[in-house]
Amino acid sequence: MSSHLYTLPVTLIPRDMPLASVRVPAGFPSPAADDLEETVDPMKWVVRHEHATFWWRVSGDSPEAEGILDGDLIAVDRAGRRRSGRIVLALVEGQITVKKLAKRNGAWFLDPRARSDVYETIPVSETTEIWGVVAGVVRRLPVE
Repeated sequence: MSSHLYTLPVTLIPRDMPLASVRVPAGFPSPAADDLEETVDPMKWVVRHEHATFWWRVSGDSPEAEGILDGDLIAVDRAGRRRSGRIVLALVEGQITVKKLAKRNGAWFLDPRARSDVYETIPVSETTEIWGVVAGVVRRLPVE
């Protein structure tokens, strides 16, 4: 099984949204704060190299253990540092895929990081192209 990715126009990402001055606790509840002290541009927060970053939509569940789910938008930075432990978009035998770049015993691999054994680790060969590094993920939660 392989994941499929689709490009998306940058104009779909909202810009300059209000940002609360306090972090939202994800553990025990705390008193609410009404202060909005600044605005944040989600694009600038995720994108480090604007002219080298492209947005893709993920199809498939291979990188779900890394927090990237089917339907998510990922920002892929072509200028990002390619190093072990980074999630990358790679071209393998003509197929585009998202995997974790890993180095073991001196050899480079693309690790699917899936929660199942459906996907295998892919050795990086001279024909493998590491196209870019995933800089961020955007997800719309389901509304009932």
